[in-house]
Amino acid sequence: MQLRPFLSSLALALVFRAAAADGQEPSKARAEPVLAVKGEVARPLQLRTADLAGMPRKAVRAKDHDGREAVFEGVLLGDVLRKAGVAGGVALRGEMLSYYLLVQADDGYRAVFALPELDPEFTDEVVLLADRRDGKALDDREGPFRIVAPGEKRQARWVRRVASLEVRHSQADLRRKADAPPTSR
Repeated sequence: MQLRPFLSSLALALVFRAAAADGQEPSKARAEPVLAVKGEVARPLQLRTADLAGMPRKAVRAKDHDGREAVFEGVLLGDVLRKAGVAGGVALRGEMLSYYLLVQADDGYRAVFALPELDPEFTDEVVLLADRRDGKALDDREGPFRIVAPGEKRQARWVRRVASLEVRHSQADLRRKADAPPTSR
């Protein structure tokens, strides 16, 4: 009968798995989250929470999607782009004005920001890549990274669980679309 050796192997595997998991703290069992900064950037980045902690920090008070007021802390999204070598300030002109940032969550949710929306020489509005809420690391529902744009009336671009930031050029997207075969509707 082959069922008996199978059940013995299964029981043994479960015992080893339970023993291995018992000695680990939950925070050590998971890999540290990484945020990819990619696309049309001079220096692609793989950022961790420790990397954000070493950048200039900003805190903003804002109401979340549920209307609860909170203090979010993180770094300006524009500062993250500068770290990746994206033009800003006086260099953000002409052709560079047709570039945008695609923010993507780990579940596929996406939002877009034009680069001038993220540059303090174009606007006084704040767009934050937050990693803390009310002094604590963001929970699994929101983080480890999220976008906070307190000047917006709706939180539709407040992307939770941000996995990547990709700088794209709108003209390149138009060329790709023009090269694509026509589709029937």
